[in-house]
Amino acid sequence: METDTITAISTPIGEGAIAIVRLSGTKAIQLTSEVFKGKNLQEVDSHTINYGKIIDPQTQEIADEVMVSVMRAPKTFTREDVVEINCHGGMVAVNRVLEILLTKGARLAEPGEFTKRAFLNGRIDLSQAEAVMDLIRAKTDKAMNVALKQMDGRLSGLIQRLRQDLLETVAHVEVNIDYPEYDDVEEMSHEVMRTKTREVHGEIEQLLQVAKQGKILREGIGTAIIGRPNVGKSSLMNTLVQENKAIVTEIPGTTRDIIEEYVNVRGVPLRLVDTAGIRETEDIVEKIGVERSRQVLKESDLILFVLNYNDELNKEDVKLFEAVKGLEYIVIVNKTDLEQKLDLDRVNELAEDRPIITTSLLQEEGVDELEKAIANTFFSGDIDSGDLTYVSNVRHIQLLNQAKQALEDAMEGIELGMPMDIVQIDVTRTWEFLGEIIGDTASDSLIDQLFSQFCLGK
Repeated sequence: METDTITAISTPIGEGAIAIVRLSGTKAIQLTSEVFKGKNLQEVDSHTINYGKIIDPQTQEIADEVMVSVMRAPKTFTREDVVEINCHGGMVAVNRVLEILLTKGARLAEPGEFTKRAFLNGRIDLSQAEAVMDLIRAKTDKAMNVALKQMDGRLSGLIQRLRQDLLETVAHVEVNIDYPEYDDVEEMSHEVMRTKTREVHGEIEQLLQVAKQGKILREGIGTAIIGRPNVGKSSLMNTLVQENKAIVTEIPGTTRDIIEEYVNVRGVPLRLVDTAGIRETEDIVEKIGVERSRQVLKESDLILFVLNYNDELNKEDVKLFEAVKGLEYIVIVNKTDLEQKLDLDRVNELAEDRPIITTSLLQEEGVDELEKAIANTFFSGDIDSGDLTYVSNVRHIQLLNQAKQALEDAMEGIELGMPMDIVQIDVTRTWEFLGEIIGDTASDSLIDQLFSQFCLGK
């Protein structure tokens, strides 16, 4: 079946050594060969790279000196003919090549359309397609490894096996009902269904148990740094980021707005937010920053609460302990290189068994202990990105929860002795929810929405 040929720039716009213009479709090789001076691209071997020049057909001038990769269907990412033109990096050259291809009849690709074609042509399923974007957005090595394993089909294979188990169980029960050989066929059918639903339910529960960790690896931990002014919040952020992102001075209230940065802490991505000190103030600008800080506090997954070893605990500190009550937080007692004035026994009492780490950020002491405490808070030790199948996508987690609930409805029906055709409705719903994860039962509008989040050229 002939499809229109799409094209887009697949590398970030800006100055660089190389930029790539990609084409995919039945006329990808033909269109490129019409503007390429060098070997006849329609006769070269597949998966070869060929030197030449792109010629502007209107002026016959050289647009750029290029290397052209030719990849013939079906052994390509989209399972269509694919051409990648390696141009010189920069705004002018790559855009000129793209414009020439568009004038020859190629269509500008929509966001994510290359990956969408790979999905529609059966090259990958929906969960693998989403893993492509996770790979692009990965902030740490471990997040990248999780995305690679999902892209390689680890999650897809597990979901397909669970769906097949459910399908075979439903078919087995229907055969028993339609062609009964024994008097106790209803009891046998209930037992078969009970055993299989429990097995699948257990596997879904196992996936959901590590889903929080997978989501963290994918999206990062929203982390707020709080504390009274001048306790070392900005110094902590600079230490973790390992560069001076925040202004560090001895003047209270220097941080007047929210500063945000991604930090890799032992493979855990922190979306780190340095907030304005939460305190009463008449300064209108600082007051806005304080209100924003309160909002960030409510939305954070983790709070790093900084205290000053060289200062006595006061009412503002106690109020902050009240503000973080019930939330996930770590207490950091900073400036231990100075004289102790802080009542650590009182801090222990207020912290309610939360981790308390002592640091001297000026002398870079206690940072390793802090990083270890952060990792342990969410992963209880080392992160296993090798053997575990992590579910990290919010859509997948929601569908797994729906599948789990449908199975629990089926299991309840079995225990109540409900007719098997009623029980099978819930089992079939489970099968459909799992199918949405890999795209077998996903609607066209959902697919369009998912791929619209991709960048151009991917």
